[in-house]
Amino acid sequence: MTPPIAILGAGPSGLVLARLLELANIDYLVFERDELINAGVAQGGSPDLHEGSGQLALQEAGLYEDFGAKARYDVPTVFADWTGKVHLSFADEEDTTRPEIDRKDLRALLLASVPAHKIQWNRKVKSVAKIDNGLMEVHFVDGTSSAGFRLVVGADGAWSKVRSLLTPVKPQYSGLHYLTTNISPRSPAFESAKALARTGQYLAVGTGKMLALMLLGDGTYYLAAGIRLPDEDWQIKNTEIIRDPAALRELLLCEHFAQWPQVHTDLIRYSDMDFRDWSLYYMPTESLSWTSMPGVTLIGDAAHVSTPFVGEGANCSMFDSVQLAKQISKHGLDHLESAVEEYEKDMFPRAIDLITRSEESGAHLFAEDAPKGWLKTFVGMDIDAEASK
Repeated sequence: MTPPIAILGAGPSGLVLARLLELANIDYLVFERDELINAGVAQGGSPDLHEGSGQLALQEAGLYEDFGAKARYDVPTVFADWTGKVHLSFADEEDTTRPEIDRKDLRALLLASVPAHKIQWNRKVKSVAKIDNGLMEVHFVDGTSSAGFRLVVGADGAWSKVRSLLTPVKPQYSGLHYLTTNISPRSPAFESAKALARTGQYLAVGTGKMLALMLLGDGTYYLAAGIRLPDEDWQIKNTEIIRDPAALRELLLCEHFAQWPQVHTDLIRYSDMDFRDWSLYYMPTESLSWTSMPGVTLIGDAAHVSTPFVGEGANCSMFDSVQLAKQISKHGLDHLESAVEEYEKDMFPRAIDLITRSEESGAHLFAEDAPKGWLKTFVGMDIDAEASK
């Protein structure tokens, strides 16, 4: 018998929803495009989970204690300009409100809470459609399909295969690009990375660029080089360079970070792992007003992908799952249309706020004179006034 609910995507939002439905004794099935459990999570930073959203989701899921065993609470943050001058530095040893966890650890925690037989791997979705009896059918790229769902939840990220049923609007390219890699303990730059980020993170901005360092749970440092690339097709045109770490390092050092000091450029020069290419997209806020449609809804990046400049993407996504699960439990399977309508009504303003704040933050972070505007807007610090004292 077909479960009433299909969840497309086994990321944080999809797995939190699955776990909450499991606790509510509501049947479901998760379809994930990755072939293996650990695929797709080898690289990436560590989201910090906030009390009223990400942490709340884990509390509702009964996983907060397990999360605490994996989370890191001693996470100092250092904010500098492109020359290496530190403008803001604070330690969070006493702050337990925003602990960090590696993405792979968060996924493992959530996967362990969901019965293995309720997740189907290597199921890449091609499309979703409503069939004659009013139920939903999911079509896969391998030519197979699965039908009979009362509700299909798109938790399938920025390029969701469900979204087109609700809105024709697609994510918009921000003009910003991350090229990310790691610095291992064997790298000549490791001690320098350790001195800059310590047990937390280090952010340097200016000249329209960014370098971000973050300590991961495996003892390596995650390094993200953020640059402006107006050409949306840059990654397609430069596939060979992206696949060649040495060539990509040379490109970054010669064309983008040539004027930055050695303390920063050595991080790129001596990074010692492959690069991940990440174009930054966001949903136009005017798209977040679609008319609710029976049988489908969106959560997480599928609904409201944003640039990552306020650190709330994972939190907002996991909170979506909490809110949708509550509405499904409240209205029951016979009234899923009402559940979805109430969930989306609540989600829209939260998503618009997230996207708007992140775009504003990103504009300041990638300004030529950054971090001046960002510090003044978000911290209330006037570095020109500080310098004149």
